[in-house]
Amino acid sequence: MSNPVIAEVTRGGIVESRHRGAYAVVDRAGQVVAAGGGIAAAVYPRSGVKAFQCLPVIEAGAAGRFGFTEEEIALCCSSHNGEPDHVRVARAMLAKAGNAESLYECGAHWPSFEEARFDLIRNGEPCGAVHNNCSGKHAGMLALARQLEVSPHGYVKPDHPVQQAIARRIGELCGIGLSQQPVGIDGCSAPTWAIPLQNLAMGFARFADPENKAARRIIDAVRKHPFMVAGTGDFDTLIMEAAPRLFIKTGAEGVYCACIPHAGLGIALKIDDGAARAAEVGIAAVLSGLDVWTPGEKATLERFRRHDLANWRKIGVGEVRGLRL
Repeated sequence: MSNPVIAEVTRGGIVESRHRGAYAVVDRAGQVVAAGGGIAAAVYPRSGVKAFQCLPVIEAGAAGRFGFTEEEIALCCSSHNGEPDHVRVARAMLAKAGNAESLYECGAHWPSFEEARFDLIRNGEPCGAVHNNCSGKHAGMLALARQLEVSPHGYVKPDHPVQQAIARRIGELCGIGLSQQPVGIDGCSAPTWAIPLQNLAMGFARFADPENKAARRIIDAVRKHPFMVAGTGDFDTLIMEAAPRLFIKTGAEGVYCACIPHAGLGIALKIDDGAARAAEVGIAAVLSGLDVWTPGEKATLERFRRHDLANWRKIGVGEVRGLRL
């Protein structure tokens, strides 16, 4: 059976494209509150679980030892645009833990934020690993290596103590042994383990447990610094600024993960064709359809469920919209 259509793209009054996918909303006990499509299928959450990857940095004592600020903890969970403040915070994290940029194993790419990219080019500066959208996460991983007193070299390998600590924590939250799951290599070279969508959503519900002090610290940091998680004009930053009781994180290839701490719910969504445009409006549709918000919050989330499409002359041509399922 095919997954349901999660999002549609219109043009000239008709539906031009459709995006299928699956989603799960789960509580801390593992009960499915709402779902659509094949939620037992394993997906690679990719960057959607950066908050989980940050947990050992706090729980092992690295964040405390090196004095990481809330801004720096938020960057640990980010897929940032490479704007100057993102780079500044990543470099501060490296310096605090005594790590050099040369230790990064995430690879270099140009900032995704156009102004930051053009500034580097105008100044004749090359892009570096610190501009990688995952540089905050990797700064956290390097700090964890220092805290564990292991070599930072090869910290992205699945058998490295840093990744083993992360895998154990993700497995505990999601109720699954990752050693038995397929593992791939993420865009930043770190491991990414395949997790059933239902388990992924349960993991985020458990992450939102108020008794989990490390997770609470991460959620509070991200809420105070949503810019660090993404950046100017980015969906994750904008929706968390607009609905501060929400914690949300995108993953590559049409993945979204979220939790609603006050309701004890976790959410995971995957778009079959990997389209980010569908994942954004799709997760907004799922969130706005839950009866856990104030009327004002619900109306705010509803605005993120659709956005207009315009051509190069700024003429409106249609819209992308998440469907009620």
